[in-house]
Amino acid sequence: MKLIYDERFCESGYADDNAAIPGRMEAAMSRLLDGCWELVPAVPATLDQLLLAHDAAYVSQVSQDPPRFSMASLAAGGAILAATYGHGGDPAFACVRPPGHHASRGEAWGHCTFSNVALALLALRSEQKINRAFVLDIDAHTGDGTRKVLAHWPDAIVFNPFASDATEYLDLIEARLADLDRTDILAVSAGFDAYRLDVGHKLDTEDFATIGRLVRESAKRLCQGRRFAVLEGGYYLPDLGVNVAAFCRGFAG
Repeated sequence: MKLIYDERFCESGYADDNAAIPGRMEAAMSRLLDGCWELVPAVPATLDQLLLAHDAAYVSQVSQDPPRFSMASLAAGGAILAATYGHGGDPAFACVRPPGHHASRGEAWGHCTFSNVALALLALRSEQKINRAFVLDIDAHTGDGTRKVLAHWPDAIVFNPFASDATEYLDLIEARLADLDRTDILAVSAGFDAYRLDVGHKLDTEDFATIGRLVRESAKRLCQGRRFAVLEGGYYLPDLGVNVAAFCRGFAG
């Protein structure tokens, strides 16, 4: 598996929201740098790539804040790179910030700037690599931006499971994946704020491993293993690293 990352994601100063908490990205990566997976540096998305998902006026607006634009473009490019590896048969996890699933074509909220996962899928589609895609969003919040950006693409499905407890949550994911009959790639908006000590108060560490495994097994059944994941939320820093590592363990196999 490939880990898409850049030390610039650790820099402070571009924002003061929860996704930019000092030490958050270090925590997310803390259990991933043990040599098991290949680390690949992120590269910024190009303007043409950003315009696949966003209005020109919105991209121009963001560019008026150079630190934010630089960081968000790097995150979007990291997601595109992860999707490229994933489509090539090498699963990839993009550990990036800012997150993206609340970013729509002309606006964003919830610490997001560019619609990272949607952009990555649209980039693959623009290269005629995929026609159908399935997004599993496991963040504690609905990926409304992803849905809006992909709304014009009926064969791109976004699924946010919501349940009262972990057992029901995992059952929903398993059932939805089992119901898929075909897709060209599986993508995960990998939020970790559904953790029992985070805002979602639901999942435990091994539940993230189970989700990763379910996606891996479904990708092998549906699309020759093609899959990628991109970091979204996750703000309980003491356990963020173990949760990310658990997901990646199940996701990579």
